[in-house]
Amino acid sequence: MAETISPDLEEFVRREIESGRFPTREAVLAHALRLLQRDREEALAGITAGLEDVAAGRVQPLDEAFAELRQDSDIPDE
Repeated sequence: MAETISPDLEEFVRREIESGRFPTREAVLAHALRLLQRDREEALAGITAGLEDVAAGRVQPLDEAFAELRQDSDIPDE
């Protein structure tokens, strides 16, 4: 499979190979795709967990959730 990527990404790939971190262009692209796959799987797992929480009634009113986030982040109330 032939891949065409933008010049800036191609430059990044070249630098990764020159640094010795990856032996080939294919290794860089395979690593990037594995990371993308992992991120997608983690996102789907989080969405599934959230939907299960809603179905089980483990929910919180939005204003309470925002108040808690503001408190945890030391953001003053509006």
